[in-house]
Amino acid sequence: MEKLEILWQSTALAHFETGQVIMMLVGLGLLYLAIVKKFEPLLLLPIGFGALLTNIPLAGFSEVGGLLHYVYEIGIGTGVFPLLIFMGVGAMTDFGALIANPRMLLLGAAAQFGIFATLIGAILLNYVPGLEFTLKDAAAIAIIGGADGPTAIFLASKLAPDLLGTIAVAAYSYMALVPIIQPPIMKALTSPEERQIKMAQLRVVSRREKIIFPLAVLLMTILFLPTATPLVGMFCLGNLMKEAGVVDRLSNTAQNELINVVTIFLGLAVGSKLSADKFLKAETLGILALGAVAFAIGTATGVLMAKVMNKYSKADINPLVGAAGVSAVPMAARVVNKVGLQANPHNFLLMHAMGPNVAGVLGSAVAAGILLALVN
Repeated sequence: MEKLEILWQSTALAHFETGQVIMMLVGLGLLYLAIVKKFEPLLLLPIGFGALLTNIPLAGFSEVGGLLHYVYEIGIGTGVFPLLIFMGVGAMTDFGALIANPRMLLLGAAAQFGIFATLIGAILLNYVPGLEFTLKDAAAIAIIGGADGPTAIFLASKLAPDLLGTIAVAAYSYMALVPIIQPPIMKALTSPEERQIKMAQLRVVSRREKIIFPLAVLLMTILFLPTATPLVGMFCLGNLMKEAGVVDRLSNTAQNELINVVTIFLGLAVGSKLSADKFLKAETLGILALGAVAFAIGTATGVLMAKVMNKYSKADINPLVGAAGVSAVPMAARVVNKVGLQANPHNFLLMHAMGPNVAGVLGSAVAAGILLALVN
């Protein structure tokens, strides 16, 4: 019997706690969204699997000496993984639509209003019994409104590492739910006539313009907001490698092998923070609720700014493209195109929406830099 007792105590079954079971169910839920619903599978699948691994009793995946512990410390604790992801995203981004219509920068900026509105909301949640967020916590939570997973992880790792798991899951979950969250807001704020507006074809952008643009963006960031330089700099590096046309091997590596490897380990590292003792708290519900509000506000302000621009602009602007100002690239632009086609089967808005979409990526990085400068 003594041997049997030792054998029983060496199994995970003897040590499972209710919280661990709940978090493993959360992990399975993320796997379901990734595999069955195909919501952001590249990240939700490793995040969900990481949640399963970190909640297995006695396995020690997330403890000192465990694989996930070192993956987290090396990649996220240092802030390296989000920066490498940004380089890969930059290498896959075409700034042509934004260069051809620079006014779309205003829509990318307007959609970031959700970040700063959520910052105030997170501070106000301190009046709710059981919730307590510092200014750094509030700033890290607010970035969810930018709908940019790497930026959210980067800022949370700097300001609120204890909340990283919740913030990352909220950011990527709402990014995955773009096709569900955005259309009702877009339709509620626009009329059928506005949704049918056709925009003029964009001009052809030269290779020289595409090479100069990332260098100009980097220079502006260095001069006016150096705290945003890590994110913006890596993004511009990736884009310059793509547009220069002389380092195709490096560009292809950044777009494929490098970003794929980093994505695997980034997802596992985030999932390692979904342990029961860190996730099952009252703050989690508050963060998830604020994330939804932030995303809705960002979408709404982008659409409203586009309506104002359409009213005072000589060239027609379909207000739907304002919703792409959140930096969920390229999903938000695809949603804009889909809603536009529903209103007018001959209205193709994808390329027009890519302008504010890539502007939103820059906007969220700039917002992160502002928050770092103000509260760090």
